[in-house]
Amino acid sequence: MSVRDNGAVDATFPRARKPQPGYNTAQVEEFLQVARRAYDGTPDPGDPPLSSEKIRLTAFRMQKGGYSTAHVDAALERLEDAFAARERQVAARLHGTEAWLAEARTTAQVVSNRLARPEGHRFDRVSPLALGYRIREVDRFADKLTRYFRDGWPISIDDVRSVVFTTQRGGYRESQVDLVLDAVVDVMLAVR
Repeated sequence: MSVRDNGAVDATFPRARKPQPGYNTAQVEEFLQVARRAYDGTPDPGDPPLSSEKIRLTAFRMQKGGYSTAHVDAALERLEDAFAARERQVAARLHGTEAWLAEARTTAQVVSNRLARPEGHRFDRVSPLALGYRIREVDRFADKLTRYFRDGWPISIDDVRSVVFTTQRGGYRESQVDLVLDAVVDVMLAVR
């Protein structure tokens, strides 16, 4: 947040349009300050450690008149990319580029093995009374990811980050699917 010469306050992001809620402005501003200090290498003693993965998993409370979720999410994706690039550079300096790529290949193989399972059996399912991700939608996206890993089929990090699945009773366990999608993003960031 910045203050103009006339005393008016400029918001870091546009506000959500009414009646849509947006992200809690104080939480977003505090997170951005912590991220800035972490990236600059000057964290405060109370700041939590920050990594590209932690940025990806960051969530904010919602509030009326909060920041536009689309704008904040886009900024978080850019921030995650910047932290991932730095992490890749540090790992390459410490362990060598080949070690970094070997780890990415191992993760890619684990993900590929999961996605190679038969349709309807790629992930654990929740109980028939609980809601999980719609199996057909997840399997369809898993086929795209399989083609990406096997054949170099074009798919972007944004495609993986922004995929949304509807729910169904007895569907795939959401946390397991999300964990695999996070691993896919990690691999994609590693080989950029």
